[in-house]
Amino acid sequence: MSDAFIVCSNLSFSWPDDTPVFSELSFTVPGGRTGLVAPNGAGKSTLLRLIAGELRPSGGSVTVDGLLGYLPQTLPLAGDLTVAQVLGVAERIAALHAIEGGDASEEHFATIGDDWDIEERTRAELDRLGLGGLALDRRMHTLSGGQVVSLGLAAQLLRRPDVLLLDEPTNNLDLDARHKLYGVLTDWPGCLLLVSHDRELLDRMDRIAELDRGEIRWYGGNFTAYTEAVQAAREVAESNLRNAEQEVKREKREMQQARERATGGPATPPGTSRTPAWPGSSPAG
Repeated sequence: MSDAFIVCSNLSFSWPDDTPVFSELSFTVPGGRTGLVAPNGAGKSTLLRLIAGELRPSGGSVTVDGLLGYLPQTLPLAGDLTVAQVLGVAERIAALHAIEGGDASEEHFATIGDDWDIEERTRAELDRLGLGGLALDRRMHTLSGGQVVSLGLAAQLLRRPDVLLLDEPTNNLDLDARHKLYGVLTDWPGCLLLVSHDRELLDRMDRIAELDRGEIRWYGGNFTAYTEAVQAAREVAESNLRNAEQEVKREKREMQQARERATGGPATPPGTSRTPAWPGSSPAG
């Protein structure tokens, strides 16, 4: 698949009431960091859900090259789960502790596999996202909204995905947590497709994909470069419109002048007489 990590071919999707969202949308997402922008309601989150497999397209196909990680806006995390359970590491860490405690059961080794550094990797990932002091047995209902978001991202990163989809990942994050996330994504080595209204985060992207009226337009560079390109294109379009309007006015003048030459004088407005007044006569007759 060369450098294309996500391929959408003739992708179509409608809601159950037959309201169309996409119709035969085709695009590819290469490696690196891509910011997906669009007006609210254009279908950004729906598109991520289609790529993630949460929704099924009514037509076309989605192909993802490699392991996929997906962080939605709303995380379906039960309040009684522990941090380790949400991260997906609880069983492996428990098996590791059992072996360290002298229990050499074969099932523990099978559970761990080759992931003997799972606890260290988990701690390191939590620390990168500002959650270094979080106990692995802590329950979810005791965490803040920002901690839940960061924990959800940590869970995806621990899976070592090749493709990462993030939907508004800085929602509920304080300034320090946002900067932690910026640093993590700056070092991201795979394919990242991100939906966000966070301009500082979008300015860390390699390219911007604009979803507009069911089509995607690509812009190289970050969000600032994108806005400058859009503004420049708008100014060119406005200039072309002004030039076209002036050209229409010029053509109308030339046609008027041609009519005047053909009739031997200025064109007469409708409803008036071209009969000249005789010398010495009054206009009233």
